[in-house]
Amino acid sequence: MNDDFHQPDFTALTEEELHEYWMRQAIAEAHKAEALGEVPIGAVIVRNNEIIGRGYNLRETTLDSTAHAEMVAIREASAVIGAWRLLDCSLYVTLEPCPMCAGAIVQSRVPRVIFGTADPKAGCAGTLMNLLQEPRFNHRTEVIPDVLRPECSSMLTQFFRRLRKK
Repeated sequence: MNDDFHQPDFTALTEEELHEYWMRQAIAEAHKAEALGEVPIGAVIVRNNEIIGRGYNLRETTLDSTAHAEMVAIREASAVIGAWRLLDCSLYVTLEPCPMCAGAIVQSRVPRVIFGTADPKAGCAGTLMNLLQEPRFNHRTEVIPDVLRPECSSMLTQFFRRLRKK
């Protein structure tokens, strides 16, 4: 799956710059959700410096409680590679995964999750609990929080502020 954006020379980027680049792609997905009146959360799954799955919140549009950004991206990535195990992938998401998404991430064997901002109401990558690194599960995921946190947090804050004004 080709990325719609100009891709930099990935070998020249620091790890922090690489995470910021891919998080900006997740933010672009979140803007698609916002344009539909959905909570602006976006996700991308990256393998070998290529996006193989994209997703954004579609719960209201589809009337499907499982249509979270991560779930949509996981389904697409699995279809692209023809496997349910998303080994050698990184999932970038603008908001910390909820229990459902954390469970899907563990079940999909995603080795690394990078998120933008914490979710104080449902965060399961370290805020309320850490299902991604639960030692009793057969798979644990590396967690990298707070990548482009101000942008990710502001997008959600502004969305809910506008919603309350209506």
